[in-house]
Amino acid sequence: MDAIVFTLALRHGAPMQVLEGIFTDRGSKYAVSGGPCASPAEAKAFIKALCRRKKFAKATHNTWAVVLPDGTPLKNDDGEAGAGMVILRMLEREGRVGEIIVVTRWFGGVHLGGDRFRRVQDAVRFYLEES
Repeated sequence: MDAIVFTLALRHGAPMQVLEGIFTDRGSKYAVSGGPCASPAEAKAFIKALCRRKKFAKATHNTWAVVLPDGTPLKNDDGEAGAGMVILRMLEREGRVGEIIVVTRWFGGVHLGGDRFRRVQDAVRFYLEES
């Protein structure tokens, strides 16, 4: 599946990169987004800006994580238990500080079980390779 890539500007002027349609698995569709993030308020603003697009607001899950510049880890599973930790661990391994990554999933009707973690990893890898 060919990804649709676009960039949005956040209110504080930072760019947000969004990669839609990166892959599907048993009907579930995935996107991954990311950009600079230096505080909990910026993380909240990033998610809010992403969800201004109706498509992302209606997603089943917008899971995310960031390691803030002061070393504080933040994550949110948004109902996809454990997914935020997967993203956080990948950010820590890559040494990516001050960058939020959001994995978006639109549920396709089939539960993925443990494969959902593999798909989150795939989405984060895709983002890291593209950014």
